[in-house]
Amino acid sequence: MTDSAPARHRRPLTLRDVSEASGVSEMTVSRVLRNRGDVSQATRERVLEAAKDLGYVPNKIAGALASQRVNLVAVIIPSLSNMVFPEVMTGINEVLDETSLQPVVGVTNYNPEREEKVLYEMLSWRPSGVIIAGLEHSDAAKAMLKAAGIPVVEIMDTDGLAIDACVGISHRRAGRKMANAILKAGYRNIGFLGTKMPLDHRARKRFEGFTEALAKEGVEIVDREFYEGGSALAKGREMTEAMLKRTPEIDFLYYSNDMIGAGGLLYCLDQGIKVPGQVGLAGFNGVELLDGLPRQLATMDACRIEIGRAAAQIIANRSTEKGDSGGGERIELTPKIQPGDTLRRR
Repeated sequence: MTDSAPARHRRPLTLRDVSEASGVSEMTVSRVLRNRGDVSQATRERVLEAAKDLGYVPNKIAGALASQRVNLVAVIIPSLSNMVFPEVMTGINEVLDETSLQPVVGVTNYNPEREEKVLYEMLSWRPSGVIIAGLEHSDAAKAMLKAAGIPVVEIMDTDGLAIDACVGISHRRAGRKMANAILKAGYRNIGFLGTKMPLDHRARKRFEGFTEALAKEGVEIVDREFYEGGSALAKGREMTEAMLKRTPEIDFLYYSNDMIGAGGLLYCLDQGIKVPGQVGLAGFNGVELLDGLPRQLATMDACRIEIGRAAAQIIANRSTEKGDSGGGERIELTPKIQPGDTLRRR
């Protein structure tokens, strides 16, 4: 583990900060934020704009606790239906179970506006730390995280700048690694199937790394298929059928996640397509739920439990430090390819 930022004193924002930024009294700021009292619309808008720019979140427990902190850790993730994040939560729970801290989960559905709302509500209860998926957030969310005055750990990704600490894998490197393994196995006519990239930044980075590695060897993806929605087996079957009928010369299909990859595998087996001889397949995430398939899908372990453990350990360590003078931790884990039965070995 290496520190990527110097130690610094972290202080939560107060009403005085909003008062100074908006040019009105602390009492007026309090009235606006509590939506009470007779305040002009112009003043109200000025206060709310200043609070938003600063990233200030009202403290719903102010005065209730001397420390103005509760022993909760806000965990903000995009999905609970995806098998990835329950495993991350397992790692978080393993560590926090040994402390007085308790995780509380908020789900964003990969929606930036929803993430802002969830973050705002969770920070208003003054948790002891935040664990949040991804490095990409709206300006308002970033402002709230920077101003929170508590440990913030962004998880799942290390391809970018962190607000405070981050724990994850390099998805670009993971994409390059899989591309090189596919090329080494002798495949050249490669198709990609996955989620629409604007919402899933980590899938986008894997795709970018994947195509970069192919391009270095003079290979381009011959077809691609994107979709919006959950990682469903049925969707994987549907997409695979469409692509193989549209581009029959394809000899390898790379999926953005294991669930649609499993759907593709079942379609190929139903159609008598030889896997991996005629068509090779690979997914991403290393989901153990798929261990019972007729063939083991090639995939890459995303280090989910390890990410959860490491993130929780950072929060646990720093929650005991008065004023939280630490910060900047960066932990990058290394995923491994699991060739299974759908990637030729040469």
